[in-house]
Amino acid sequence: MQTHRRIPFIRPLLVMALALALTSLLGACSASNKSSGARSGGSESTVFTAAIFYYDYDDVYIGSVRNALTADLASHQIAYQEYDADHDQMTQNTQIDKAIRNGADILVVNIVNSGSAERSDVICQKAKQAGIPIVFFNRPIEEQGYEGVILNYYENIAFVGTDSAEAGHLQGEMIGEYLVSHYDEVDLNGDGRISYALFKGEAANVEAIYRTKYSVEDANTILLAHGYPALAYFDASSVDTFQLDLTGSWTSESAQNYMLTNLTRYNEDNGNMIELVIANSDAMASGAINALQMHGYNLGTAGCTTIPVFGVDATAEGRQLIASGIMTGTIAQDSQAMADCISLMVENARGGRELLAGMESYPRDTEYGRECMVLLPYSIYSPDEQAAADEG
Repeated sequence: MQTHRRIPFIRPLLVMALALALTSLLGACSASNKSSGARSGGSESTVFTAAIFYYDYDDVYIGSVRNALTADLASHQIAYQEYDADHDQMTQNTQIDKAIRNGADILVVNIVNSGSAERSDVICQKAKQAGIPIVFFNRPIEEQGYEGVILNYYENIAFVGTDSAEAGHLQGEMIGEYLVSHYDEVDLNGDGRISYALFKGEAANVEAIYRTKYSVEDANTILLAHGYPALAYFDASSVDTFQLDLTGSWTSESAQNYMLTNLTRYNEDNGNMIELVIANSDAMASGAINALQMHGYNLGTAGCTTIPVFGVDATAEGRQLIASGIMTGTIAQDSQAMADCISLMVENARGGRELLAGMESYPRDTEYGRECMVLLPYSIYSPDEQAAADEG
């Protein structure tokens, strides 16, 4: 891949990276008795070995990518080792050091601290010094305002992800159109406005930031165009118009706990019931639904009130909840397509080719000149289309 212009930010970035790398090496000593979270797979006779690093095995969507990717690598007879960072960047850095010492031929990294060029640079330096390629996936490695700092600087690097804003736009479109068709039904207290709760997920994650922004903004655009008022956040006294998973993840538990607390004050008896739930992942949507069901909503039975709940990812659980009439909609993020794309890059590396050789049909990020960044499309999940695909 052609080296792009050097961005001024990279100079202090590399200085900090050296300090962080030293910290990582020192931290490896103190963490020596901690499990690496590694698992091996593939043919042991295969010389080429891929090291796969996941930020958290327990993440529902990442779990689906992991299942698909390990199957792809096994089918191509590519040996691999996989590591669970358990949501700890220091652990992941130590795992990467170990994999390099063990002779890994390529690093495939689902970074823990997403949206941080400084953290990403530490990992890139490790790969560069080892002389091996690196593929980042799913979790953004650059923060807003520094797009291209990492991906335009290093050689033998690629990223497999999505257009960060697309899921938010599609979710806003889906929510707006649904509300226009069901407004009176959703407006439980009849005050002419829809009260919503929103579960953001991870604070610095670009995907979470854009989903939070555009899901509401785009829904409001549609509502206003049809003569309806904009959405109203359920807690008018709150500075933020979202609730953040303080674990830095996208868990069902966090959304459930928030929603249970919300419903003690905002409910039908008080005339201020939360009438819409927007979640930035299906896992958080599921947690909100659990809380609603504890209060007698969203049971999927005749005569039971269903609060519209929208998510992102189209996980197996999310699809089942929609099929049962418990959840309203979701945005599909294709875990199999992500795994297939990564496996193609690994196969290219095994063959001594450029990471993106023969992948011209994949869309790239042209806005910031990141030609090594593959953007897989989102789509509005359609149960009918899914059923047809399953039958086919």
